[in-house]
Parts: sequence; C-alpha cells; structure tokens
Amino acid sequence: MALVRVLIAGGGTGGHVIPALAIARELRDAHGAEVRFVGTARGLETRLVPEAGFPLELIRVGQLKNVSVVTKLRTVADLPLGVMRCVGLVRSFKPDVVVGVGGYASGPAMMAAILLRVPTLAFEPNAVPGLANRLVGKWVTAAAVNFDGTRSFFREAKVTGIPVRREFFEVGAKTTGTARRLLVFGGSQGARVLNEVLPKIAARLLQAIPGLEIVHQTGGRHEVSTKELYEQAGLTAEARLRVQPYLDDMVGEFAQADLMLCRSGASTMAELAAAGKASLLVPFPQAADDHQRKNADVFVAAEAAELIVEADLTEDRLLSALRGMLLDADWLKEMGERARGLAHPNAVEEIGEMVVGISR
Repeated sequence: MALVRVLIAGGGTGGHVIPALAIARELRDAHGAEVRFVGTARGLETRLVPEAGFPLELIRVGQLKNVSVVTKLRTVADLPLGVMRCVGLVRSFKPDVVVGVGGYASGPAMMAAILLRVPTLAFEPNAVPGLANRLVGKWVTAAAVNFDGTRSFFREAKVTGIPVRREFFEVGAKTTGTARRLLVFGGSQGARVLNEVLPKIAARLLQAIPGLEIVHQTGGRHEVSTKELYEQAGLTAEARLRVQPYLDDMVGEFAQADLMLCRSGASTMAELAAAGKASLLVPFPQAADDHQRKNADVFVAAEAAELIVEADLTEDRLLSALRGMLLDADWLKEMGERARGLAHPNAVEEIGEMVVGISR
C-alpha cells in the first residue's frame, strides 16, 4: 500500500507537463507514493503521462486568457462542471495531497481540493503566476516557486526552483573545439521571429567572427521556410551552419555552445541556469501575463543574460548584440557563472519533501 497518495493537476504545454512528471517520479521512487494525474484532452499530458506509466483522468475546461469572448463564456460555463468532476475524482482517489502545476486542469482540481479540505501544493515556475495559481494562491497549503519575488502570491511559499534533468548540471567547459558556437532554439515548436531574422544576418555574423559555428533548431513547422531563407542568403552548403527541426541531444548541444539565442520560458531558464550558459533572450510576447518577459527580467537584473524584446528585434539590433557578446569571451564566461548562481540543483527533491510534509 502506498505511503502517500498524490493527485497532480494541470498541464497543456511541456513547461507544465515535464516538471510535473519529474515531481511524480520523485514522489513514486523516493517516497513510495501512488500518483495520478488530472488533465485535459488537448494538452501534452494525454501523450506524455501515459507514456511515463501514470494514470490520467481527463476533465473539460477551457482557456480564459488571450481568447475570444465566446471562448471565455464557454470556459466560465464549464468551470463549475470541471470543479464538480474534480470533487468526484478527489473523493474516489482520496489523495493525501493535490499538487497544481498550472495549466487548464489545475484550477478546478485545486478548487475541489480546497473545498474538501485536502492539503494542496501549488508549483509555480514563472516569475508571475498564471491565472490558475493566482486564483488559488492564498488558499493553498504551500507553494513551491522558482523566483523569490513570486512568494508573495502564495501562503507558505518556498523557493525550490524547477526540476531539471541532472545532466544539465553536469555541463561544464566545452570539451571539444575552440571556435565560438551560437545555439539558436525556440522550444519544440520553434520561434518564428528567430527563424525569420537570424538567416538574414547569418552571413554577416559568420564573416565578423572567424570560426563561428551556428546551430539552429527551427521546430518542425518552420524547417522548410527557415532553410529557404538561409539558401537565399547563400548559406546552403556552409560548413559552419547546422539547421535542424529538432535537436535530440540538447544537453550535448548546451555543452558545446558559448551563447544561446532563445525564448525565456520557465523550463528554458532553468536549463540555462543549470548549465551555466550565457544567453540573449527574446521573450514570446503573447505568453500569458507576459510571463516570459518577467522571467527574462530576473536574469537580466542578475547580469546572467541580455534581452531584446521582439518588437525591437531588427536585423541590425540582433547582429550588433550577437557580435558584441560573441567577441567578448570574458563577458560570456561571467554571464554563465551568474546564470549558474540562479540554479536549483535539488529542486525535485525539495518539492517531493514539501508534498510529503503537508500530506494529511
């Protein structure tokens, strides 16, 4: 019989689901917990959770942020049904703790747990909580957050950081080659603005920095169009350029990179910190509550990254920023060390202890 039962609620994107799975594995393997998930039919949890071997229950709940009035009204109408569905799930599973990781299903499940007086833990990876965690923040039993400034949104909040694969913490100095390497990525979906602007300046950047290598992850949807832009720039057969839709060994790519050009989602920021890598951040402007900009601001304030908002990402601005950073090896090293200072190597263990500690 399990020592503790935990219901993990939320999902949607990899930024929610992947840390949630890390927490689930820690609870199962280190604490003998029985773990179940609650999610929605349209999130990544429908694939990733069953693949990881955990049961998944689905509820119906929609979006409230950055959607049409019709969608908002439909979501508001569905919300009571979602909460009642979660009340039934909590009563049948009888969890000792409900963990909300943000995303569509998190709000209804956390509300149900609070109504039934089941201990709750909110996990919030962003500098500013999403809507679900803001709604329940002052009612939850405890919260695990990534940034110190986020603690004010919750009761009994502790800065734990985000669970990151152990291999990222083992990334050290480059093991091969002396050439500078720029790693460009925008998550699994890619970042359209990076895919459009970088190919237009790549030839000038390669010319300005002898020996520079560029590795560019486009995302599957943007592979063809991005390669066409590089071809138009005359870089079709350039040995110093590698363009791929996906990068299978991201830890290895981090290890060989000197500078990252990327978005500033919470998981990306945690990986940059764990690996101690300098970065030029271009936050996704449509992120809910502009949380990517606020994540980036924390690193910029610590001099662990530089920032260009997407509205200002002209060819000349990007070329100037990349050239200046890549030519200053000492600054890249210092920036990486400051980034590592923001890392939390024991995040998943601390979160697991918090969950068990509040269990009824």
